[in-house]
Amino acid sequence: MQFYKIADIPVCYHAFYPMLRTRSQKYASDSSPDAILLSVNNVEIEEIHERTPLLDDDMREYMLMGKKYYDILVEHDGMMLHASAVVVDGLAYLFSAPSGTGKSTHTSLYLKRFGERAYILNDDKPAIRVVEGKAYAYGTPFSGKYDISENQRVPIAGIAFIERSETNSIEPMPSARAVFSLLNQTSRPESPELYMRMLRNLDAILQYVPVYTLRCNMDDAAAAVSYDGMQKGRIV
Repeated sequence: MQFYKIADIPVCYHAFYPMLRTRSQKYASDSSPDAILLSVNNVEIEEIHERTPLLDDDMREYMLMGKKYYDILVEHDGMMLHASAVVVDGLAYLFSAPSGTGKSTHTSLYLKRFGERAYILNDDKPAIRVVEGKAYAYGTPFSGKYDISENQRVPIAGIAFIERSETNSIEPMPSARAVFSLLNQTSRPESPELYMRMLRNLDAILQYVPVYTLRCNMDDAAAAVSYDGMQKGRIV
């Protein structure tokens, strides 16, 4: 059994397959009596075969462990967001959208524009937690196709939901729509109690994090538009 600290939450699990084991390495930590045990067994992997015929058991273990961790995250005032999180000058900017819309492409424009001032915190499923009245984004081992993540905690400047457009613009998203957008891009707990806890977490996150609609093409100017717009609305 290996111990890890993911989003400042101590957990322990055994990875049978290389994907989970390799991607978890940078989150390894010393043993902790407070660590939460997570486990995925062969029966659970076998149960999702029919729903995931194109995946191998390596990927199935990785997905199932991610799902179990996301439930733990909800219990610790957090949630996962399907997003690409880029850090510029010590603040995180999260870009979310359905797969294939261009969130990773957009954050790559930040790397191009800001150079050494910027890096990717997590390219697919960062954790968000509210800690002592501030919202933070965290890298996690659950980091998408290319496994781009850093084991760090960074204050969040804003979250933008991307829509493809011929022109670039950004505007604040109404709270009611922001709730729906966040719910649509996270892992929803099956337990009714946990689901209600997640809704409370989401409400707390919206108190500290501005949420935007970003309409953009994928030229270099799109990064400038989103960055400048999110700077104006910063709370942190």
